[in-house]
Amino acid sequence: MSDQTANGNAAGAEGQPSERVGLLRVLGPVHVWALGVGIVLVGEFMGWNFSVGKGGALGALIACWVIGLLYTCVAMIDSEVTSTVAAAGGQYAQAKHIMGPLMAFNVGLYLVMAYTMLEAADALIVGDLLIILAEQTGYSGLDPKPFVILIIALLALLNYRGVFMTLSLNFIITAAAFTSIIILFVGVQPWQPGAILKHQDLLTDLPYGWIGVIAAFQFGIWYYLGIEGTCQAAEEVRSPSRSLPLGTMTGIMTLLIAATLTWYICSGLLPWEYLGQAIVPLYDAARMTGSTTLQVFLFVGTMFAATASANGCINDASRAWFSMGRDRYMPQWFGAVHPRYRTPYRSILFLIPIAASFAFTGLLDQVITFSILSGLLGYTFMPINMILFRKKWPLGTIRRGYVHPFHPLPAIVLMVLCITTFFATYLGFGTQLLAMMFFYVIVSLWFSMHRYKYVRRADQFTMNWPKPEGY
Repeated sequence: MSDQTANGNAAGAEGQPSERVGLLRVLGPVHVWALGVGIVLVGEFMGWNFSVGKGGALGALIACWVIGLLYTCVAMIDSEVTSTVAAAGGQYAQAKHIMGPLMAFNVGLYLVMAYTMLEAADALIVGDLLIILAEQTGYSGLDPKPFVILIIALLALLNYRGVFMTLSLNFIITAAAFTSIIILFVGVQPWQPGAILKHQDLLTDLPYGWIGVIAAFQFGIWYYLGIEGTCQAAEEVRSPSRSLPLGTMTGIMTLLIAATLTWYICSGLLPWEYLGQAIVPLYDAARMTGSTTLQVFLFVGTMFAATASANGCINDASRAWFSMGRDRYMPQWFGAVHPRYRTPYRSILFLIPIAASFAFTGLLDQVITFSILSGLLGYTFMPINMILFRKKWPLGTIRRGYVHPFHPLPAIVLMVLCITTFFATYLGFGTQLLAMMFFYVIVSLWFSMHRYKYVRRADQFTMNWPKPEGY
């Protein structure tokens, strides 16, 4: 088999594998950056501002930086483990090798649900933005549903046809969206406080005290949610040991800059009472400047960011689902790779109607919460996974592409922040949190009682490492 491909099974019916067809190794660090930042950057254009409604503008800034620390820990841990476990599925593949089948099944499901819900939220924001544009041009009553279906269908087709083209486009539109934030920052003249930005007039004390700051953590996640998606490219990058750490760490740096600039601009132009419930805060901030040019830039930037995010989410959700199918955690039919385009085409097509159905609900905050909770469950697994990884394979026993510093401090900090954010989520969406936990308990029972019998335990360990006990 060519060294340009990674191993994978194209399969027909359950348990009947056909010829071996793998995903193409064609991506570099730029594509990894485009995947991670592309999925996340939409969070700077919408969603994060709900944290303002919880804790005020200053509470949202604290949440931005504290959750930024959480995601820095995520990026450091992921960069080490995924540069070593270079397989599609990202954190699912990590859990499969380090923690076992039940944890791997749950982590895979966390990933699929987080990215599918995020894709639905992206589609919702495209529809809402088109409604706003229609109203501004004198047309009311626009139905966004056809546009939602169109954008999802076009992005699904792009993903179907090949990962190189998909993520090359993502790099272009993600870079353009990030540039629009920089243009708006320059346009509001931050070097002249009070000329356009009115922080002195608009910033208030913490309206709900420190409990409001903690409650803001839930939506502070939206600044960075999805950066861990870079791991899904592990089986399609030319050099995992170089591309994954480089793309992921530069990605989190980009997002920390974008998040801080976004808060600074919006908190200086919009009252916190309005900002806390705005649908497209950066676009609204551009409108407040009175500049048509800035408004056009931010409209295009918001559309590009939502499109890039949905594009990356289709890529990542399908890789996680494909990996689970290939390993028999799900029906092996989903583990097929297209013989020409070398993409997990069945997984791509299967997940599209699910995302569209959630987008049609129109419940943006509920869809965001579903995505956040699934992502947060995945982050909670990471500290345990990292500690076990270092314990089972200490430094020097296997080759690592990247070694993150200060272990186990990042794992401990990540666990503490995850627990705090769960509490924050419980304060605002306790019913949804309990319902989701119940859902994952039920599917875990289903896997243990029904699906596990199809898993070939001896085939799960695919890395060329000394095997720990139990494999």
